[in-house]
Amino acid sequence: MKGGAAIAKILKQEGVRYLFCFPNNAIIDATSEVGIRPIITRVERTAVAMAVGYARTNGGDPQAVCVFQGGPGIEHAYGGIAHAFSDSSPILILPGQAGQARQNMSTNFDAVRNFEGITKWAAQINSAERVPDMMRRGISALRTGRPGPVLLEVGTDVVNAAMTDEEFEYQEVKRRRSAGDPEDIKEVATVLLNADLPVIYAGQGIFFAEAYKELQELAELINAPVMTTTLGKSCFPEDHPLSLGAGGNSAPKMVPDFLAKCDTVFGIGTSFQKTLASYAVPKGKTIIQSTIDGADLDNEYAIDHAIVGDAKLVLQGLIDEIKSRNPKGRDGNGIIEDVKASKDAWMEEWMPHLTSNDTPINPYRVIWELRNNVDRANTIVTHDSGNPRDQMVPFFETIAPKTYMGWGNSTPLGTGLGLALGAKMAAPDKLCVNLMGDTAAGTALMDIETAVREKIPILTVIMNNSAMGGYEHNIPLSVEKYGTKYLSGDYSGVAAALGAYTETITDPNEIAPAIKRAIAKIEGGQTAVLEIITKEFPVFSGK
Repeated sequence: MKGGAAIAKILKQEGVRYLFCFPNNAIIDATSEVGIRPIITRVERTAVAMAVGYARTNGGDPQAVCVFQGGPGIEHAYGGIAHAFSDSSPILILPGQAGQARQNMSTNFDAVRNFEGITKWAAQINSAERVPDMMRRGISALRTGRPGPVLLEVGTDVVNAAMTDEEFEYQEVKRRRSAGDPEDIKEVATVLLNADLPVIYAGQGIFFAEAYKELQELAELINAPVMTTTLGKSCFPEDHPLSLGAGGNSAPKMVPDFLAKCDTVFGIGTSFQKTLASYAVPKGKTIIQSTIDGADLDNEYAIDHAIVGDAKLVLQGLIDEIKSRNPKGRDGNGIIEDVKASKDAWMEEWMPHLTSNDTPINPYRVIWELRNNVDRANTIVTHDSGNPRDQMVPFFETIAPKTYMGWGNSTPLGTGLGLALGAKMAAPDKLCVNLMGDTAAGTALMDIETAVREKIPILTVIMNNSAMGGYEHNIPLSVEKYGTKYLSGDYSGVAAALGAYTETITDPNEIAPAIKRAIAKIEGGQTAVLEIITKEFPVFSGK
């Protein structure tokens, strides 16, 4: 067989069903031959975002794979892969390459060297005989330890080189997990039981460990309120009486309230890095961190106690240890009532915005109607970056695991569309929703055609305020002098021309009926775009 056929055989053996790709690579034909379907996007960055959405929805099983042309193709994918790296998404990238005869030529892009800083591992498969070993090592890296992208560059000569059947030997890679040190678990159990008010700070690691049940059991056992990072949003039900919601660049009032008055913060499945997707922990707290990657420890916070291990196994260990000492756990001392009081006060403050009848429409009214007119247990929602993220994260209440795909460590505009498409590929029975602003729409809307052509029916909601929201803080002089933040465009008209069902909404009372009509179209197999004319409203919760 040829090297390309060997790669295809391995991907098929690993259960891969799709390639997210654009526009050309010999691997696409090799994998098509074994029944792996190529999903061709309109730009490389969307293919990467689709792979990320697919991986985050299915937990990396089956593997998400991107294939790009060497040179300009993989160059253009750089921003998307940087985002995947910053958000710890396990995707396999297989770019083409000119071959050994063109090595070290200044005119040829060296993907391995240029991507080393934004991948978990980057290497070149430099001979057909090495295909099984290199692919096994790459997939093992994807499934072990901290998730992240892996890049394996494959030259045209390797794709076309022959190898014997005897040279092909491949064994599927299993996911490996590590439990925490028992002494560390005992130590942390003691701290949690003795704390006056512990807060659990949960991140994306809960998803990849599938530790939802254990997280809820521990929270109820020690009566600890739970907040999540933006990336961890929906790993704990936000209608639970101990939920504080998700904290990132914005947050529900409960997050700053309880971080301020707690004495102990237990971070589980989070790097504790200070980013747009996390909420800062005030000084003077006892900080516990449990992470799968020891490199996360003692970065931006001094960690008082730590456990290195898989979130599910660590939580199981803590639950068992606490129950062995006190089967009833820790006394809550009225904590549920305190959480409810904080939440009630917050909702009373924000309800005028959420139910506003203003025109142009208040963006919070859009989020409120979306929240109340979808089946949240069977819907996967994502935001785009900037104001839509900061408005959406606090107020779209999630009630089931993996029903929200938060992001924000890196914030390339337009990513949300690809994330929603990838989520739909992984969970075709779910309604998948992408909320974006008009600035983001201008960077990504052509991939509505991908949704239409590939029959991936999702809902995109565009909040169009004809401006780059908040940019006047960064470029005030140019905004004042030249109006550089202001935009224009008929986005629903563009989407309609690309084959989507579209509506433009200017009346706040028409949002709910439009959402219902769009869902009906999606259930019939058609992609839908709702363009909602909103006003600028740069007011954010928790800031």
